Amino acid sequence: MLPFLRNALIAGLLSSVLFGVLGSVITVRKIASLSGSIAHAVLGGIGMALFFSATGILPNFPPIIGAFIFAVIAALVIAAVSLKAKEREDTVINAIWAIGMSIGVLFMAKTPGYTDPSSYLFGNILLISNSDLIMIAALDVLTVFLAWRFYPQIKASSFDEEFAQVRGVPVKAVYIAILVLIALAIVLLQTYVGIIMVIAMLTLPAGTAGCFKTGSLGKMMCVASIFSCIFSLAGLGLSWVWDLPTGAVTVVFAGIVFLLASGIRVIRRRN
Repeated sequence: MLPFLRNALIAGLLSSVLFGVLGSVITVRKIASLSGSIAHAVLGGIGMALFFSATGILPNFPPIIGAFIFAVIAALVIAAVSLKAKEREDTVINAIWAIGMSIGVLFMAKTPGYTDPSSYLFGNILLISNSDLIMIAALDVLTVFLAWRFYPQIKASSFDEEFAQVRGVPVKAVYIAILVLIALAIVLLQTYVGIIMVIAMLTLPAGTAGCFKTGSLGKMMCVASIFSCIFSLAGLGLSWVWDLPTGAVTVVFAGIVFLLASGIRVIRRRN
């Protein structure tokens, strides 16, 4: 097997863990728009890093570091506003979404040479390196460990925050930790499907799993990871056969399966 195809295959399998586990939490907590804001803010960090590196202000400044900085800052700002002023959350989410992307475009426009934002917006799984795989694998291990270690707290705060707080669960700390973890995952996963479509893969597998009676958040995470794995492998195979962008094919395939599963669920309820 060609090295880039092998890496793409491994990346799809490793990404499935993050899509399944974090996607289930995003779906249950209904914070997809919030996660989308963090994803789009990442472009600001990437553009800044490219500009600083090309102009010599910070030579060899990796785009991924700039993305991490912007993603974590966006997550913390949203968390602070959400916890202190819930009524302003939507406004702040939309502001961060727009400002982050605009900053990225402005930095890229002033970066010497040609900078193509489409590679970051839509991703290219065939360009994933060994170091990318190591980082995704490390985040997989961290995510699974935290989900296992703090599962009762995550479950309680996801379904009923007020009850969880009464029971002594540090709801605010759990919420902030989830957002930061989502921010880190988005930075790594944007290489796979891109900034624009990463939020789709963080919601579609979990949404599809939710169409079935999984019974618990833990089972939903497992089922969502399996669906994500299927979507990733199917997307990679179909894109290779049809010579199309892998990320886009993966998201379209996942979307079709989700719509079919949702339709079947509606029909069963009516009957």
